[in-house]
Amino acid sequence: KMAGSSSPWTGSAYLFLQSTCKTIALPSLYESSQKKPCVFKALKQALADSTGSVNGVDMLKVHCSHPHLIVQLRFCRQENCRRFLRSYREGALQKSLQSHLQLFLDTTTVPLEVELKTGSEHLDKMLKDEDRCLECIYREKPDRLPDEEITELEECLKSLTLHHSTNNNVAGKDCSSLKSPSQPYPPQGSSLSTQLTFIFQGQQFDNRTITPDDHQKFAKSVSKKWKQVGRSLQRSCRALRDPAIDTVALEYEREGLYEQAYQMLLRFIQSEGKRATIARLVTALEENGLVSLAEELLGLHSSEECS
Repeated sequence: KMAGSSSPWTGSAYLFLQSTCKTIALPSLYESSQKKPCVFKALKQALADSTGSVNGVDMLKVHCSHPHLIVQLRFCRQENCRRFLRSYREGALQKSLQSHLQLFLDTTTVPLEVELKTGSEHLDKMLKDEDRCLECIYREKPDRLPDEEITELEECLKSLTLHHSTNNNVAGKDCSSLKSPSQPYPPQGSSLSTQLTFIFQGQQFDNRTITPDDHQKFAKSVSKKWKQVGRSLQRSCRALRDPAIDTVALEYEREGLYEQAYQMLLRFIQSEGKRATIARLVTALEENGLVSLAEELLGLHSSEECS
């Protein structure tokens, strides 16, 4: 067996990436302080897509070795490594990475060639033998902790995902905002959400957790429709199931609509933790005709009253 029952399964591999477009050099983009966060985010999301989890595979270091960008990967579970290998073999990882690079770099296409290696083994030559690939990756033990640069980029990416910024559109227009970390809200929302992005009015947005600013804007503007929004959220939130919403209405009747709305959303946030995302709130607002408030929360226009 590759691993005993008492020890975790860990392995390492190197992902080699090269753009086949003469005008796009991935190492040069990664060496650019402005573009590095965009390239890192594309890598992070493509790897999450390949394993079905943001924690499925870790990046330990990114090497710039022209014309290649080389990513050292660490796998901590055999199941995640299997999923990654299947995604790689089927070309899904390559397509996902091309798509994310195109989105975040705001360019037309980023054609890629990919290779997967461990030590002296070239895994592309044995992809049909999944168990042999797993053995090679398991033998290649990670020789480092995540590089300091990777840790900093991870923190900045969490910050962008979790918090409201002046421009939430992720089409690569302001990747420098990755370098503006702030405190998460709620505290338990300290990792990437399962659904990384969502579409609203034809634009793609980061699916961050709900911030204190969102919370206050919602309570101020939702008015009498707070109950309707609560019932939309109720379908996927146990804490808002009957009679929770009616209880909030009674308990805070004297304080008025603002406090009722605030307390309802507070229950949602406290119950769902990092899953209390802006996408879920925006969907509930859309369902109840509160598109203007959704636009306000996403920074699409200045503050307006929504009735």
